[in-house]
Amino acid sequence: MQTPSVPFSFDQPHALIERLMQQVEKVIVGKRGAIEQAVIALLCGGHVLLEDVPGVGKTMLVRALAQTISCSFQRIQCTPDLLPSDITGVSVYHQRSGEFEFRPGPLMANIILADELNRTPPRTQSALLEAMEERRMTVDGRTYELPEPFLVIATQNPLEYEGTYPLPEAQLDRFLIKMRLGYPAPDQEVAMLTRMQEPAPLEKVKPVLLREELVDLQRRVRMVHVEECLKQYIVELTAATRNHGQLLLGASPRASIALLRAAQAKAFLQGRTYAVPDDIKAMAVPVLSHRLLLNNEARLTGESGDNLIRRLISAISVPVLRPASGH
Repeated sequence: MQTPSVPFSFDQPHALIERLMQQVEKVIVGKRGAIEQAVIALLCGGHVLLEDVPGVGKTMLVRALAQTISCSFQRIQCTPDLLPSDITGVSVYHQRSGEFEFRPGPLMANIILADELNRTPPRTQSALLEAMEERRMTVDGRTYELPEPFLVIATQNPLEYEGTYPLPEAQLDRFLIKMRLGYPAPDQEVAMLTRMQEPAPLEKVKPVLLREELVDLQRRVRMVHVEECLKQYIVELTAATRNHGQLLLGASPRASIALLRAAQAKAFLQGRTYAVPDDIKAMAVPVLSHRLLLNNEARLTGESGDNLIRRLISAISVPVLRPASGH
């Protein structure tokens, strides 16, 4: 029996999402900003690329986030010998019935952790790409719809290149957000050691959201009002990357849509029914930077997509919302 969707008002989700983030903070210490970005992706129904060095808690963050929601969760450990059928599933022939039975793979879940995605070959990456973009997968000529909600959080180590398959630009563009955790501050690391002394710290993380509630929250995020001048501001930011002298490839129209969705979720997270310029500025780097392709000269000078986006934010005039907008 399915639990009916709970009707929310716009001031209720803020407290609910705050409890969710507090649950994750029971095992991830001092990374409030990263947790918030992951929750924003969850509210947008977008996918996350979590790129950082080993041992900073990437997998722990995803597992903790999954436990706060009463949704199915699967982990895929990506390896060079991983086949597309290993993640999508296979059709098995039964001699007695003379029929094929589909046995779904780990992709048939609500939240997917694809650990070390760049270690798996392009064919398997392509199967994951279809699932991320189309919310469905094809096995033996048949198409299967994926459950709702569907979120892929992929991790990769930026320091190891031997035996890896770099993600192509087309696949990077499918990720709503690229984020990093980074090393904790010394006092935060001490607090982490104290918590990890206790057995099974993940068991302390309790579900605070039902699947139906999450779907309802995602629907309400799309209702957040965005003024026309803010949409123009988003397009100015993305368009400025397309003719930039240090870039071979700028942000696509899909990036504009992603920034709009992320700004709506950021506003929703603050308990507002409308977006403001600061929402766009806060989400521009995690949404846009991984979609840019720097030219050789820029890479040699140590330029990064993050810094380039920050400079564009400083250079482009911020729109002023009119009081007549009613917000």
